[in-house]
Amino acid sequence: MASDLIKEFTEENFDTEVLKNEGIVLVDFWAEWCGPCRRLAPLVEELAEEYAGEITVGKLNVDGAQRIAGQYGILSIPTLAFFINGQPVDRMVGLHSKEMIEQKINELMG
Repeated sequence: MASDLIKEFTEENFDTEVLKNEGIVLVDFWAEWCGPCRRLAPLVEELAEEYAGEITVGKLNVDGAQRIAGQYGILSIPTLAFFINGQPVDRMVGLHSKEMIEQKINELMG
């Protein structure tokens, strides 16, 4: 992972890092072979830097975490899922502009 600000979520740490997190967590559901996921990655890195200390940003490779992807109904990638205090509250499926993602984050931050 290019940025130290982006956490790597796995089946082993998802419960601790996402579900027990008190605050906003952005989870990027992705896979190595997914072209749109690779195009979204630099935007996710920029957002992690811009919102450092305000929200938690991480990536979950669906190939290694199929149980979690299935549990949250992730049928298409990339999917950005937003959790607040461990609860899924919103998601954005597909490739979106940085501005659209920022708008969603700001909306969730109130």
